[in-house]
Amino acid sequence: MVNVALLVRLEAKPGKEQEVADFIQAALHLAEEETETISWYAIQISPSTFGIFDTFPHEKGRQAHLSGEIAEALIANAAELLASPPVIEQVNVLAAKMPHA
Repeated sequence: MVNVALLVRLEAKPGKEQEVADFIQAALHLAEEETETISWYAIQISPSTFGIFDTFPHEKGRQAHLSGEIAEALIANAAELLASPPVIEQVNVLAAKMPHA
């Protein structure tokens, strides 16, 4: 069951759109290794706006993700790739349709 999530919005610098897309797509393998990350989506909202939406069973899992390798890589590359700092929102999941096990 998922109870909490992160909604992250990323705005690419002009000319860095493909690099941002490649960066977040490459992070999938890291998300797959996180046992507390239930779902993880990398999305493109507009030509230069990207997002990540991920869900967790509890706050401990969300905080582990926020201090994990994806967050570290994002911080390390933000100045080069992003027009502004990432907008990271900690949200609660009110309802979710999950695949049947």
